[in-house]
Amino acid sequence: MSSSSLKEKSFIVPVAIVSVAVPLVVVYLFYLTPPQVELGFNLSILPAFHASLNFATALLLLIGRYFIMNKNIKAHKYSMIGAFALSTIFLLSYVTYHTLTEPTKYGGEGLIKVIYLTVLISHIILAALILPLILLTMIRALQIRYDKHKKLAKLTWPLWLYVAITGVVVYLMLAPYYA
Repeated sequence: MSSSSLKEKSFIVPVAIVSVAVPLVVVYLFYLTPPQVELGFNLSILPAFHASLNFATALLLLIGRYFIMNKNIKAHKYSMIGAFALSTIFLLSYVTYHTLTEPTKYGGEGLIKVIYLTVLISHIILAALILPLILLTMIRALQIRYDKHKKLAKLTWPLWLYVAITGVVVYLMLAPYYA
């Protein structure tokens, strides 16, 4: 077995742990009673912040795609690292927000509610599934295993873009119901 294969396998367990732990924590937060703490900070701005992070991530993903299609590897790398950083900030802020607040209930009815739930459910499922793909795609690129990176990125990129865009859509549909 080559040293690069061993190096790649050494990341499998941490990626698996993070990929299972993060969705479990997010699910748990929706059953947790938020603590009654005074932060001196208005948490109600965080959903808009989260949508902004998702929007910026989607832009960076599109820009990164443009750069790689035009063989600008350095700019592609920085775009994708930026998208990863924004997604990480989003996740940390999202977990913090949902630790400290009650979930917001959607108030729409009829067809619009069906559309909302369809977008939300697909977003949630793919958000959980995309995490290990993003991590493995990034690891392969950073290890300069471009053949494997490229192969996995063909799956990761459209799913990540979908999750980023639907994150904004869910926010826009839910925005009227935030307290």
